[in-house]
Amino acid sequence: MALPETTEEVSRILALAYEEEFPVIPRGAGTATTGAPLAAEGGLVLSFTRMNRILEIHPQDLVAVVEPGVVNAHLKEALAQRGLFYPPDPASFRFSTVGGNVATCAGGPRGLKYGVTRDYVLALEVVLPGGRVLSLGTRTLKGVMGYDLTRLLVGSEGTLAVFTRITLKVLPLPPARATLAAGFSSEAAALEAMQEVLSAGLLPAAAEFMDQVTLRAVEFEPEEIRGLLLFEFDGAETAVKEEIGRAADLLRPRALFLREARGPQAEGLWELRRSISPALKKLGSRRFADDVVLPRSRLATFLQQARQLSRTHGLPLAAFGHAGDGNLHLNLLFDPPQEPRARELRREILELVLELSGTLSGEHGVGLTKRAFLPAEITPEALELMRQLKRIFDPKGLLNPGKIFPPEGV
Repeated sequence: MALPETTEEVSRILALAYEEEFPVIPRGAGTATTGAPLAAEGGLVLSFTRMNRILEIHPQDLVAVVEPGVVNAHLKEALAQRGLFYPPDPASFRFSTVGGNVATCAGGPRGLKYGVTRDYVLALEVVLPGGRVLSLGTRTLKGVMGYDLTRLLVGSEGTLAVFTRITLKVLPLPPARATLAAGFSSEAAALEAMQEVLSAGLLPAAAEFMDQVTLRAVEFEPEEIRGLLLFEFDGAETAVKEEIGRAADLLRPRALFLREARGPQAEGLWELRRSISPALKKLGSRRFADDVVLPRSRLATFLQQARQLSRTHGLPLAAFGHAGDGNLHLNLLFDPPQEPRARELRREILELVLELSGTLSGEHGVGLTKRAFLPAEITPEALELMRQLKRIFDPKGLLNPGKIFPPEGV
């Protein structure tokens, strides 16, 4: 493992790797769920734990410049002191790094209103295989000179270039924030209620969903709640009061319970959401975790059919996540002897996603665990063009090899 502290050191490492032809695997905090930062084919892990400086915060320009090892939460804290905030908030924001977030184009609950990491990256300083340093993008909010290589690299999972400096757009911190929790007698009722809120012209910062399997895992009471929604509204105090009131009026006839929360009480509800992943371990010692995205209008249909597949195979399926933008986190829980059944169930569920015009990854990337499914969603022509881009950036195939693409001929 190498622990560089400067762009120059990263450049020298990649120059040596190119000369000696050994793989290099960029790594932030290692929170990726798809195996992207693993040295699956050997090589040198390039850890950015020492490149963790916030280089600049400029309130007038609404810009922050950071090194890739800056923890998302640390950036949020520094910005809050200046009345600013950085919206992308993956569940791992307390320990995941900005560089890793950029590498996977991380999202989070607030993606519904504010978008994902891609929408906030203005410019990148990167090092290419061989050691060449490039500056891409602009510090300005607009810029269309030439091809947008910055956006190409966002979400590239360390396979094309290594980030050493990241320029981000930031926003004024909303003065007020409130959470509205609503519980329903069924998953379908919860998803229908969410659609009604969004169709009424309301745009919450977040609209999160938890299914009945998830609620039992986190021991949510009462047990008759089989679908839970968490809405977050932010903005001016008067606007938050009005919007949360309108949402409550729409939900009240359908919901078994309704609760508005602020401050510590609201944070408690969001901690419940963040506790899901460890809580699911009680349902199976192993899991397949996918983050699919579907058109919102097809979420209820998808979940109903996926639940039937789950019953057919006799394995629990937990579905939760950012339903407001159609992004569900699916967890198939199983014990080792059940793995063949789990693999077949996963395949059938992912096929169902594509049948319903969805995509197989919304914010976790492809890495190792989804590369076999890439040809199911990407046409052969587009896949070959992507491989050509990889060869242009990384002609010797040394940068994070084995990720995203299935082996040639597979």
